[in-house]
Amino acid sequence: MTNNNLIEVTKNYVQATLKDAEGGHDWFHTLRVYHNAILISKGENVDALVVALGALLHDIADSKFHDGDDTIGPKMAREFLFKHNVDSLVIEHVIKIIENISFNKSLEEGEKFTSPELDVVQDADRLDAIGAIGIARCFNYGGFKNRALFDPSIKPNMNMTKEEYKTSTAPTINHFYEKLLLLSDKMNTKTGRRIASDRHKFMEQYLNQFYAEWDGKR
Repeated sequence: MTNNNLIEVTKNYVQATLKDAEGGHDWFHTLRVYHNAILISKGENVDALVVALGALLHDIADSKFHDGDDTIGPKMAREFLFKHNVDSLVIEHVIKIIENISFNKSLEEGEKFTSPELDVVQDADRLDAIGAIGIARCFNYGGFKNRALFDPSIKPNMNMTKEEYKTSTAPTINHFYEKLLLLSDKMNTKTGRRIASDRHKFMEQYLNQFYAEWDGKR
């Protein structure tokens, strides 16, 4: 099987697997991350196949929708890639990307896995969490979890542990401060930083408008 054929088979598998997924973590999210990753990788010295497979499989079973279990996604990805006779080194690299891409991994202590391919896929995923689409995804997930839009009495927790992050029930606006507004400074690549800068500014403008409307000033 050629790399191009493998990528197409992977796309079909992911689309079918995520057909009933929550709107912010569905096939279209994965497709946007894939396109972002391809764009970013053009300026980086990376293994294109690892980047493509990592982007396509990064959310195959997000732990948020599997009782917090971080092992299901990597297991599904491994079984799929093994079934299609993908080189073992490629499989292990893709699995490492899936295991280390999430924002909550940055809240862990200790040594972390790094690679240029992870940098690219992580930036691609983070870009989809900010800007106009990031705002839409944020509120979509907040609605999915039946969270309040905003509560001035509940302040953002800026020093969360990984467990606190994963179990938080705070209002959706808090998530901007606890994650989304932090991502621009966490980008790994030049292209990622450039795109993130514009999306970050858009979120700041949105929040200014939100608070003005909340207070009845606009």
